[in-house]
Amino acid sequence: MMARPTVAYDPSMPTSSDITVPSPDGDIPALLCVPDSGSGPGVVLVQEIFGVNRYIRDVAERLANEGYVALAPHMYWRIEADFAVEATGPDDLPIAFAVAGQHDPDDGVADVGAALAHLAGRSEIDGPVGVMGFCFGGSMAYLSAAAHDPACAVSYYGSMIGGNLDKAASISCPIQFHFGSDDAFLPNEDVDGLRATTEEMSNVEIHVAEGAGHAFDNHRNPMFSNPDAAAIAWATTSAFLAANLKG
Repeated sequence: MMARPTVAYDPSMPTSSDITVPSPDGDIPALLCVPDSGSGPGVVLVQEIFGVNRYIRDVAERLANEGYVALAPHMYWRIEADFAVEATGPDDLPIAFAVAGQHDPDDGVADVGAALAHLAGRSEIDGPVGVMGFCFGGSMAYLSAAAHDPACAVSYYGSMIGGNLDKAASISCPIQFHFGSDDAFLPNEDVDGLRATTEEMSNVEIHVAEGAGHAFDNHRNPMFSNPDAAAIAWATTSAFLAANLKG
């Protein structure tokens, strides 16, 4: 079995806690991050293939700082409950791919549904609940928008979208997509296919960051980080979430 680095996490952070989300298949471990106000609309945050690592915890805090209650389930809990790698170099990719390859997307969509239902029922929630995800999570956000009809969805560079374009017609909520024009893991033809499939759907936004590659939002990953593209995409994301969850 491949060794993997340990992810350091400071449990004393005042707005974050590790919880479990009940589901028909068992309790899903998850990170809950609550804004200083103690309440707000909700966002289910779906991880990259690297698990709920420091980057995903950063994004949860980013959401909390904007007034949202963020819930990040550990999507590989059936395989390895606490799986997380920091993904700071190429050696981490095969570790993550080995675990991701064992994951059943149908299980993932069901788990996101459980997380949406749990978050909506929590006392900290004041407003609607949406879903967003990055990389692997971008695919899960897209598929879950079709299956569960959250208040809104944001999908960053989901590589499974191109093979599941038939699901787009089932999405009735507002959904925003982000891609990089130079993504080595996601062909531009997939983005073109999504455009063609959704061109008559008024609830769909597609944004492409020119010159950006895969995982450009991940500021902790020097292989992929593109701060300029990330800043533009997040400003667009922030406005979209505010319009659909706070408006």
